[in-house]
Amino acid sequence: MNKKLIKTVKKSFKTHFKAKPLLVFSPGRINLIGEHTDYNDGFAFPAAINKGIALAISKSNSNTSNVYAFNKEELYEFKIENLKPLEGGGWRNYVLGVVAELQKIGKQVGNFNSLFAGNIPGGAGMSSSAALENSFVFGLNELFDLGLTKNEMILVSQKAEHNFAGVKCGIMDQYASMFGVKKSALLLDCRTVESQPYKINFKDYKLMLINSNVKHDLSESAYNDRREVCEKVSKLLNVAALRDASKEDLNRIKTDITDEDYQKALYVINENNRVKQFSEAIKKDNIDALGNLLYQSHEGLSTKFKVSCKELDFLVDSAKKNPNILGARMMGGGFGGCAIILLKKDEFKTFKKDTAKKFKKRFEKDCSVYSVKLSQGTLLVK
Repeated sequence: MNKKLIKTVKKSFKTHFKAKPLLVFSPGRINLIGEHTDYNDGFAFPAAINKGIALAISKSNSNTSNVYAFNKEELYEFKIENLKPLEGGGWRNYVLGVVAELQKIGKQVGNFNSLFAGNIPGGAGMSSSAALENSFVFGLNELFDLGLTKNEMILVSQKAEHNFAGVKCGIMDQYASMFGVKKSALLLDCRTVESQPYKINFKDYKLMLINSNVKHDLSESAYNDRREVCEKVSKLLNVAALRDASKEDLNRIKTDITDEDYQKALYVINENNRVKQFSEAIKKDNIDALGNLLYQSHEGLSTKFKVSCKELDFLVDSAKKNPNILGARMMGGGFGGCAIILLKKDEFKTFKKDTAKKFKKRFEKDCSVYSVKLSQGTLLVK
C-alpha cells in the first residue's frame, strides 16, 4: 500500500468535493507462474503487489454521481439510471460497469462523489483495470452497506469487464487484487476459484519487472486462437478442460492433431504441473528451484505455446547470462508486456542500467524497470 498516494487522493478529494471520504486501496497484481492456465480450469500463482489504485468516495446529495480521475485530470458526471457502455469510454466504462452490475443483482446504489489515482504502470500487465473495478465495488459496498462478500464483489468486477469493457477475462486478476496476502502468493485453483496463500521468503533476492513497452497487434486474435485450440483438444480427449489431461492422454491422440496443437496443449499440461512444483519448492524453501521453473515456463510460452516476442525473449536471454539471476519469464497474455525476473537485491541497479542500455541499442526504444513487493489485497484504509 502506498501512503503517499492515499494522502494525495484524500487531500484532492477534500479540495474537489468538500467532504470527508471513505478511502480504499486496491492493488495491481503479478502472476509468478501459471500463464494461460486460467481458461483451462488450471492453476496459477498470482500475488497482489504494492502498486495500485487509491479511491476516495462519499455519498452525494445531488441527483448525479461524479468520478474524478486524478492522473488524467478528467471529471465524469453521470446519472445512475439506465447505464450503458460508452463508445471509447476508457476508464469510465469500468466504473459504470461496476454500478450497473451491482444494480443487476438487485443492490441499491445511491449517488456518490469519488476521486481515484493510481501508480500501476499502464500496459505492464499488472491489471490496473481489475484494481479499479475492485476499488469501486469495495467502496460502494461499504458506503451503501450492500452486504456483499469478497467473492461476490470479484464477480461484479469481472462482469463489469465483460459487459462494459468488452474483455472476456478470467477471474484471476480480480481475485488476486481482492484476496492478496502480504509477502505471499496465492495458489489459485481456477476451477473452484479457491486459493491457498504461500508465504515466500525470497532471501537475498527480489522481484523485478521489465516492461518491454511493446504491444504487438497479434495479441487479441492469438489469445482467442490459443483458447480455441485448448477447447478443441479437450473435446477430443473427452475431458472438461486440459487441467484434467496428462501427457499420456495427449500422446494417445497425437496423430489426430497437428504438431502445433499438440505442442500448445502440452505446454498447458506442463505449466499446470510447474505451478504445483512451484508450491512444493516454496514449502521446501528451495529458491533455486523457483528460478528454474520460471525459465522452464518461459521456454514453454516461447517455443510451444508461441506467445512470446523477440523483445521478451531478449530480456529473458539477458537474464540467463547473468549469474546473479535465478529465473525469468514473460508474464501475461504475451506478444509484449513484461518479463518478471528474480535477481539478487544488491544487483538491481546494475542490471537495470545494463539491460536498459542493451535493450535501447537493440530495439531503439526504452524498456521500463520496476521493483515490486507482494502485498495485501483490497482494503479499507483507516
